[in-house]
Amino acid sequence: MFDYSDKAIQSSFLHDVFSAVPPHYDLINQLITWGLDKQWRRRAARECLASQPRRVLDLCCGTGDLAVTLARLADNNAEVAGVDYSQPMLEIAAQKTKRVGDRSKLSFVCGDIATIPFSDAYFDCIGISFAFRNLTYKNPLAGRYIAEVLRVLNTGGRFVIVETSQPKSRLIKKLYHLYLRYFVFRLGLLISGNREAYRYLAESAANYYAPEELKKLLMKAGFRQVSFRRLLLGAVSIHIAVK
Repeated sequence: MFDYSDKAIQSSFLHDVFSAVPPHYDLINQLITWGLDKQWRRRAARECLASQPRRVLDLCCGTGDLAVTLARLADNNAEVAGVDYSQPMLEIAAQKTKRVGDRSKLSFVCGDIATIPFSDAYFDCIGISFAFRNLTYKNPLAGRYIAEVLRVLNTGGRFVIVETSQPKSRLIKKLYHLYLRYFVFRLGLLISGNREAYRYLAESAANYYAPEELKKLLMKAGFRQVSFRRLLLGAVSIHIAVK
């Protein structure tokens, strides 16, 4: 393992992880969630589009599933952008634009979340799917990342997060953690061969915030209103934070 308190090591580790896993990333996500990840992203996309935003950002877009879903569901010709710092991930995302009829409204940008490459208040909504944990789990740069989200989000804009969470039931929580340790880690290792990437996934998901804790984090960071909804017995939650 590595020292989470070291900013340089943290950033380098995550960059290496998400540059190494793309060939198997989508397949493993579908297997470890039993295909439910698509349904959760679709729900997050609908929350993003509920206020009819003109410009939407898929933050830490990875292979672009949320961005593509947003572009397909938007009925107001919204501009959809995805940003990520893993070029291999973005190359896969670019291939998925073929699924969208009007590809002119969907674009992907390689950039660092610590300095999101867009101007102040540019977006009416920002969505992030299963990547907010990477920005905030024992991450010394968490405050800077959230400040950047607030900077590029318009006043009144929504920040929609779909992320792993913690079930309220002690029994379900214990079973969930066993699932992460013995199924998710081993399956990810078996398919990808990347031990550190899926050890990190299992560890960070098992120790991540409960939804009430994440709500407090977002409110403290400067959002004026935060609500959440539990999914899959609490193993996943959708948060909606308003600037």
